[in-house]
Amino acid sequence: MADEKKLKNAQSVFATLCKSLDEINWKYERNDEKLIVRFIVNGDDIPMEFIMAVDEERDLVRMLSRLPFSFSEERRVEGAIATCQINYVLADGSFDYDISKGTVYFRLTTSYKGSLISTNVLRYMVECACYTVDKYNDKLLMIEKGMLPIEDFIASL
Repeated sequence: MADEKKLKNAQSVFATLCKSLDEINWKYERNDEKLIVRFIVNGDDIPMEFIMAVDEERDLVRMLSRLPFSFSEERRVEGAIATCQINYVLADGSFDYDISKGTVYFRLTTSYKGSLISTNVLRYMVECACYTVDKYNDKLLMIEKGMLPIEDFIASL
């Protein structure tokens, strides 16, 4: 019975998620079985790909965006420093960094446990994630390419 209730809650949240994207006329791919949507947003400079998933087991909406580049071995420490510095100033979400591969992801979650979730909350997630990724993806790429010294980047924060 509890599993059925969790599934119904997750499906309701997923319907609200799709409705929130429909309200802003965004194109997206949806997987109703896995409760996942994918969409691409054209930022100021680099296209951004996002995945939003309703996590039935943990009562969460998870949003993830992998940056379309990796830090080379010689720039991985700078990538780690940059992502830590960015995370220090963020109010919502965080950049996850895998130093062994040089990959960077932006992650944002919200819980719906014991509550209703509105289209406004989900739109906030989308807008916050898009703004944050767009603000920092080009700077991180410039650090990777050696065009932005890490000291200058930190000073700009």
